[in-house]
Amino acid sequence: MAEMKQFGIDLELDDAVAQGHYSNLAIISHSTSEFIIDFATVLPGVQKARVKSRIILTPEHAKRLLRSLQDNIVRYESNVGKIEIPTPPPTPEAGPKMGQA
Repeated sequence: MAEMKQFGIDLELDDAVAQGHYSNLAIISHSTSEFIIDFATVLPGVQKARVKSRIILTPEHAKRLLRSLQDNIVRYESNVGKIEIPTPPPTPEAGPKMGQA
């Protein structure tokens, strides 16, 4: 078990937790008192995505997380380069459009 000191807080990091979980999907929902983030992995050819981790935050902590992610992305992009998010190709609409023969 690793111990870390950050922001004056002793943090313990269990070996199993330190391995982490890969996620390529996050689903965010909220109520008046909390934000819930479910982290899942979607694999090609697999119909069902399994949630690997659920994090529940107060609205204040959710906003702090947002700010921290924004700050870290700015630092990352200044060191590594801009993160490009590809736009999905448009999906063709079914059937003829109005006004077309």
